[in-house]
Amino acid sequence: MGSKNSENGQTESGVAASDPGKVRNIVLVGPSGSGKTTLTEALLTASGVLSRAGSVTEGTTVCDHDPAAVRQQRSVGLSVAPLVHDGVKVNLIDTPGYADFVGELRAGLRAADAALFVVCAAEGVDAATTALWAECAAVGMPRALVIARLDHARADFAAELAACQDAFGAGVLPVYLPTADGAGLIGLITQRRFDHSPEGQPVVSEASAADLAATADARDALLEGIIAESEDESLMDRYLAGESIDPATIIADLETAVARGSFHPVFPVCATTGLGLAELLDALPRAFPSPLEHALPAITDPQGRPRVAITTDPDGPLAAEVVRTAVDSYVGRVSLVRVFSGTLRPERAVHVSGHGLADRGHEDHDADERVAHIYSPLGATLREVPYCVAGDLCALTKVGSAETGDTVSAPEDPILMVPWSMPEPLLPVAVTAKTRSDEDALGRNLSRLVAGDPTLRLERNAETHQLVLWCMGEAHADVVLDRLRAGGAEVETEEVRVSLRETFAEPARGHGRHVKQSGGHGQYAVCDIEVEPLPTGAGFEFVDRVVGGAVPHQFIGSVEKGVRAQLERGLRNGRPVVDIRVTLVDGKAHSVDSSDAAFQTAGSLALRDAAEKGRIALLEPVDDIRVRLRDEHLGSVLGDLSARRGRVLGTSAADDGYTVVQAEVPSVALLRYAIDLRSLTSGSGTFSREFSRFDPMPAAMAGQYA
Repeated sequence: MGSKNSENGQTESGVAASDPGKVRNIVLVGPSGSGKTTLTEALLTASGVLSRAGSVTEGTTVCDHDPAAVRQQRSVGLSVAPLVHDGVKVNLIDTPGYADFVGELRAGLRAADAALFVVCAAEGVDAATTALWAECAAVGMPRALVIARLDHARADFAAELAACQDAFGAGVLPVYLPTADGAGLIGLITQRRFDHSPEGQPVVSEASAADLAATADARDALLEGIIAESEDESLMDRYLAGESIDPATIIADLETAVARGSFHPVFPVCATTGLGLAELLDALPRAFPSPLEHALPAITDPQGRPRVAITTDPDGPLAAEVVRTAVDSYVGRVSLVRVFSGTLRPERAVHVSGHGLADRGHEDHDADERVAHIYSPLGATLREVPYCVAGDLCALTKVGSAETGDTVSAPEDPILMVPWSMPEPLLPVAVTAKTRSDEDALGRNLSRLVAGDPTLRLERNAETHQLVLWCMGEAHADVVLDRLRAGGAEVETEEVRVSLRETFAEPARGHGRHVKQSGGHGQYAVCDIEVEPLPTGAGFEFVDRVVGGAVPHQFIGSVEKGVRAQLERGLRNGRPVVDIRVTLVDGKAHSVDSSDAAFQTAGSLALRDAAEKGRIALLEPVDDIRVRLRDEHLGSVLGDLSARRGRVLGTSAADDGYTVVQAEVPSVALLRYAIDLRSLTSGSGTFSREFSRFDPMPAAMAGQYA
């Protein structure tokens, strides 16, 4: 284990904080390509964790260790990279910026106490960026901003700052401003100049009169923004009265202002040149809230009964949560855990509980497990630590029952945390094993993937006989398929088939005759039926109109059983039959050879005979959908819904320039809607769907499925 540092529990292999107040969990959020992973590498290098920063394009970064991330040259999963600065352990949580991986972002928000929002100085603020900001706002996450990539040819810090203020509100205020020559920064609180040096540590000097004049308005706005959030109510009066407020007082109030969630400091940074890195590194422990200031998830017992709220107390009851599950080729399943209360120690038994995600393939489960070792993760590297206290993050291995979203607690006092909101996967992908030998590997790999990814839903469709993976989008599906193949399962995709129904388009009559003689035992049953269609959604009705006992009373139910069984098996292509009335009108029986089984067979044959004589219509599923989009995309989306044979039921105004469209759309027209809507709305549109009913399919289309 190595020797320990008495203050922060550092060993030769990792670092474990001993005080929640000395921990900062900061999730990096921002659009794809904004520079989050590159910034993480630079901060790890500046703090001494790495001797040299890796490269995204070369696939050598700490956080983008997944083969899919290396191939796509973008983050596809959450990754943790701790560093220690000024005696504070900072867990940097790098998350993907692409919309397909919003589940990873939400897991990162659950694990963190504050967000560092990264935007590129040359890109402006697009719809995808505002959607990510809204994800943070929805959970009340305190946010600061980094305007990165200042060395970009089109970089314009002032324009990007104005765009952020326009998009995110007046609480977005810079703490530093770049100097006119771009070689340094002006600290608005301390009124000092920080000139960049190749050695990494800036050269600090007092700001010139010209610097002070150029930044006076920005400084006034910043101080007023911080002081407005101060717990010292007299501070604003003193400031407005012209009193010079000590910078140490302002800096102390900066963290309070950020923690309250309406003030968002901005830091200019260039990860490649090093400009602003030292200033941001100093701000991480000083300007961001600790776990002690973060509201904790509600808890219940495993049966769902409310429990007394927990606090961030290392000596309290153990309450931790699995925020991500991955499978390592060497150590097996790796669970990333956020400890909210108590202290997690090695060689101890824990209770693992997971409930409420059965619809995603995560059956409810409770199990006692033994934690052998505890690790501090640095990307894919696991460094052993002696403990993990409330507020800190760690990794566990070989906890076989643990899945993403599970609660880890004490066996003698098991609890369950209320899970975070999971996005609904809406893109279906049908997969098949390439060969019979791949089927076992496919089954094993799927169970691992589903255990680790709550945004992936597995469906085994009994009607179409397809294995369907419901994904968040094409990029997500690509990663899932990559991981299946990496696990030794050669898989292929095929066109997704929608479950259809059949019904009778017009009345028909059917005759069923089952007469057999075998080994001295006969089977005899004859029945005649009339079939007529019912309104959509009416289901199935069976009517007995036999007179004179042509079919004995005890066999009336047998005919109905046979008809119902045939309805489930289908008449053509194995599709279930719905919305019909079957009337038994006549039949014949034998005093010895008639039986329940014989009349079931006769009923089935009669329905099939009616189908051959009559006209069968196809019914297709129709979904109710709700599309949330920005107003400027409304026309194109409405036109697209019409082209999909959709029926718009109405529109309503939402918040912040968004509109919600309610419509009914055939399911066959929604197979790729998750992709197409994103294209139509520049990534800002989202939708939800819910099955409504079956409707007749137009004859022109029905021919494709006959």
